[in-house]
Amino acid sequence: MPALTWDHIHLRSPDPEATARWFEEVLGGDIVRSPGRVDVKLGGADIFIAPLMEGVGPPPVTPHQGLDHFGFRVKNIDSVAAELKGKGVEFTTEPYNIRPGIRICFIRGPQGISIELLERDAKYK
Repeated sequence: MPALTWDHIHLRSPDPEATARWFEEVLGGDIVRSPGRVDVKLGGADIFIAPLMEGVGPPPVTPHQGLDHFGFRVKNIDSVAAELKGKGVEFTTEPYNIRPGIRICFIRGPQGISIELLERDAKYK
């Protein structure tokens, strides 16, 4: 079996600059401009944000087949949630304990992207 590590997530946006700014301002990413797209370094990986092209459909309504969401691990999820609420971020699921040791929530990103935040900690057992 090959050794795999995460490298990037590739998004399409009608406004790549605005989408990148959201990841920078809301989640603390670092914007890097590349030819033909805007990249955001976040959580040890890259988010590539490219403009829409002809033939790209509108974002699907959740739930749908294919990519459902992506997740970022955080520390002190309740503090993170409070900070994000202060920035006006929409929560589709408030923080809750999904099972012992894991607390999660979901936020809505640009173009309706579903983003999970999770904390893995024994204190939630």
